[in-house]
Amino acid sequence: MVLITYDIDTTDAAGRKRLRRIAKACVNYGQRVQASVFECDVDAATLVTLKAALLEIADPAKDSLRIYHLGNKWQGKVEHFGTKPSYDPEGFLAL
Repeated sequence: MVLITYDIDTTDAAGRKRLRRIAKACVNYGQRVQASVFECDVDAATLVTLKAALLEIADPAKDSLRIYHLGNKWQGKVEHFGTKPSYDPEGFLAL
C-alpha cells in the first residue's frame, strides 16, 4: 500500500492540464481519499510503472509529488476521522 499526494501549480492552463492528468493516472491505480491524495494497493512492479507515469507528467520545477510506502500492514498505520467513510481496498467489490 502506498499513499500518493501531489500539489500541482495550477496558475496557468498547462498546470491545470497536469493536475487533471496526474489525477487520472492515480485513479487508474487507487482510491481518492482526499482532493490530492490517493491510496494505491499496488505491487512493486506496478508502482514503478505508476511512478514513471507521474514523473513524466509532473513539472519538477513547479509541482510536488510525494509517495509514502505504508507496506503490507498498512491498516494499523491509518486512522480515519470525520466524513466520507473509509473503505477496505482488500474487501468485497460489487460491480
